[in-house]
Amino acid sequence: MANRHLSRTIALQTLFAWDFNEQAETDLDTLITEGFEQFAPGFDDHGFVKELVAGVITNLDNIDNYIIKYATEWPLEQINTVDRNILRIGVYEMIYDTKMPAKVAINEAIEIAKAFGGDSSGKFVNGVLGAIFKNLPAKQIDLDNEKKAAEAAVGQAVDNKTSNS
Repeated sequence: MANRHLSRTIALQTLFAWDFNEQAETDLDTLITEGFEQFAPGFDDHGFVKELVAGVITNLDNIDNYIIKYATEWPLEQINTVDRNILRIGVYEMIYDTKMPAKVAINEAIEIAKAFGGDSSGKFVNGVLGAIFKNLPAKQIDLDNEKKAAEAAVGQAVDNKTSNS
């Protein structure tokens, strides 16, 4: 299993536990560490997992609004916990992650849905993320991601310059 794919499964398990417990868990680092200990001992990509989990939680309302808008037949609370959190990771990576091509985010989400969801989870995730992708042209998503990356790089350069002064 590829490193990032394994990291996404740990992120899914973390978000699943958090969501299953009615989003009451505040020590997400412990959930992440437990996920690595149980499912990937010796593997260390905590940074990527923390980034995914924090990104989803930070942008949760906007991410859920995308899901609500594009999963028109399913109220958010009726989407099973696994599929809901796979969608959240997929939407986060597709919309908010400046380094992730949208098609890669969709493909990864589909593969995780096939592995951890029900019989129709892959098709469901593909349908929702595909609808979002179709309504947000890939070129625009990628241009937006490039712009966000450039803005982040400028901000980092400014931070580095001020800290070195």
